Amino acid sequence: MTWNWQQPDWPRFSWRKERLEQAEERFLVGGGVVLGAVSHLDDESRKRLTVEVMTEEAVTSSEIEGEILDRESVQSSIRRELGLQAEERRASPAERGMAEMMVALYQAWNEPLDEATLCSWHEMVMRGRRDLRQIGGYRTHAEPMQIVSGKVYDPTVHFEAPPSSRVPGEMDAFLDWFTRTGPTGPEPLPALTRAGAAHL
Repeated sequence: MTWNWQQPDWPRFSWRKERLEQAEERFLVGGGVVLGAVSHLDDESRKRLTVEVMTEEAVTSSEIEGEILDRESVQSSIRRELGLQAEERRASPAERGMAEMMVALYQAWNEPLDEATLCSWHEMVMRGRRDLRQIGGYRTHAEPMQIVSGKVYDPTVHFEAPPSSRVPGEMDAFLDWFTRTGPTGPEPLPALTRAGAAHL
């Protein structure tokens, strides 16, 4: 199997712009509707909505990774991180870390993305983990990083990432691309197109 990072044109993706234009248009219209609606809310309602959206994002993002977080604990932690009144709830390190990361994203969404920021987010979201060798930095192990399923003796490899030795260079290239394609960069991309390419 040839992985995306083994393709000769990696990471210069190509796509049919016209196939994404309708989705981009719907996204912009929907975003405008939300911003318009939010502008009519009072300050307290706006704060509640912000916390609710951040909580939903934190919980569903964690579910995608196979970690189930307690919604109320995450929400309480987000409220505390924002300096808002919050009920006293016992939160796990993972719930507190995810809340801290969501607030960091919310407060600094328009700041340049760099390695230090990525590493600090990783430290936050991995808070309390004892099973990882590298937290807050790029991996350095020699064995391949794979996404697998199935039986231990007969696994199915769904993806294999670039070797650890390539990660710093790949990340430098990604951060440069991310800066260039941002709204104020020299090669801006529409939001959904940029998000899709970034995920790849």
